[in-house]
Amino acid sequence: MNKVEAIIRPEMLNAVKDSLAEAGVTGINVAQVTGRGAQRGIEVGGPRGVAGSYVIDMLPKIKLETVVRDEDTQKAVDIIIEKARTGNIGDGKIFIIPVANAIRIRTGEEGEIAL
Repeated sequence: MNKVEAIIRPEMLNAVKDSLAEAGVTGINVAQVTGRGAQRGIEVGGPRGVAGSYVIDMLPKIKLETVVRDEDTQKAVDIIIEKARTGNIGDGKIFIIPVANAIRIRTGEEGEIAL
């Protein structure tokens, strides 16, 4: 099992979420986060140093997390890339983290069956 964690633009969430659901990936968690990467924020107002200009260096993003079977990992990644990509700086990142176990609290089921 793998945890697929994606940081994406907020306006791309519905397309990503709906496409993942259509592919059978229904268990997701979503959180509003702020952050920065290579983009290092955006400059608002006039030229740097001119009165009234400032830099917003922490931009709003969405953090989407799902845990999938090993064989579904690439499918989930491909869907996120396809639906979240604009081709511009700030599209986000995907992280894949191995998951040792999953446990359904209600039943005690463990492993992939708990997904």
